[in-house]
Amino acid sequence: MKFGKSICVLNVGGTRYAFTREVIRDFPLRRVSRLHACATEKEVLELCDDYDRDRNEFFFDRHAQAFVFIMLYVRSGKLRFVPGVCELSFYTEMLYWGLETAHLDSCCQKRLDERMSDIGMDSLSEGDIILSGDECLTPEETVQQIALTGRTKWLERMRKTFEDPNSSLVAQLLASVSVIFVIVSMIMLCASTLPDWDTAKKSTVEEHRIVEAVCIGWFTTECIVRFLLARDKCDFIRHPLNIIDVIAITPYYVTMAMAGAGMPGAGLGVAGVILRVLRMMRVFWLMKLARHFLGLQTLGLTLRRCYREMVMLMVFVFVAMAIYSALAQLLEHGLDNNCPNQDYASIPAAAWWVIISMTTVGYGDVYPVTTWGRVLGGMCVVSGIVLLALPITFIYHSFVQCYHELKLRSARYARNVTSEILQ
Repeated sequence: MKFGKSICVLNVGGTRYAFTREVIRDFPLRRVSRLHACATEKEVLELCDDYDRDRNEFFFDRHAQAFVFIMLYVRSGKLRFVPGVCELSFYTEMLYWGLETAHLDSCCQKRLDERMSDIGMDSLSEGDIILSGDECLTPEETVQQIALTGRTKWLERMRKTFEDPNSSLVAQLLASVSVIFVIVSMIMLCASTLPDWDTAKKSTVEEHRIVEAVCIGWFTTECIVRFLLARDKCDFIRHPLNIIDVIAITPYYVTMAMAGAGMPGAGLGVAGVILRVLRMMRVFWLMKLARHFLGLQTLGLTLRRCYREMVMLMVFVFVAMAIYSALAQLLEHGLDNNCPNQDYASIPAAAWWVIISMTTVGYGDVYPVTTWGRVLGGMCVVSGIVLLALPITFIYHSFVQCYHELKLRSARYARNVTSEILQ
């Protein structure tokens, strides 16, 4: 910005906010931060509705109350709807200032999805919404508002391509390739446990090594690229799926290092056991499918939202297990001195019978023989059904809600991908 004073005033619907040039440059709202790159008043007027050179004041004819809540997001990092304002109207304000639905809290995202579903706008894209009073931006102009510079725009596109499979056609192609590599890796892992695998491996050892190296190379490259493109490296490292990626990739390089150090995996020593454990850790590659499949995403979101219900379920089970296992050990072993049931010799041994009875599995390897023991077993089965059913009802409803939310989001992305194919 090569004009005006050092203090910039933003006038949004009659409410003024004063900031320094440095704050404007690093402002979280894209439309505001782009003001710093403007060199002429003509460029400024492309971003705002009016400009006063004497006061260095930028006027935006937008909803003042909505901008108050957007400023709360800038300060606290939490974006919620304005009470009494239509969700779609507030969403229009968000798009105008450069925010997306991902910035909304989960509860408000749900409200927006339901609102769009009610009016038949499941496939709504940002290009369908009027961003300012008299202009309707084309999809190309909307994309141009995403970043200040070409480099930032490219990084944002690349990040979405690798992180969000529904963001574009290229992202879907990369996701499909990743899924193919996961399937190939799992097939090789399962085949390696077959009895005839060692014999077949001797004749085609080079092919097996090449396939495994290619799969690991793809996973490693994908993980490194996503790490380099991440906005916050610490958040990337702490993300559960990224931790799983590292756990799944590391065993291959540890195996290669051990082989290079002269510790073959066929031995029965400690090195051989560690090597076999590390090889089995490749099964975590299946968790990578959670990035690409709606069902696994729904499961993860449900577990994250229902952790209280899951804890309550575990408490119910453990309390009932402690009570019934103690009573079963007493009735089957403690009170019968002539012929005690050795399957119930201890409370931990009886706890196994309790858990398979409460879950109505009933393997039949352990069962009561006394009359009172059988009565206790019937009570254990009935109480298990009741205790498990109570919290599972809440988990089921949460699963349905999570699936509905993710399905609506996927429907919104579908139109963007279709438009990209047609273009």
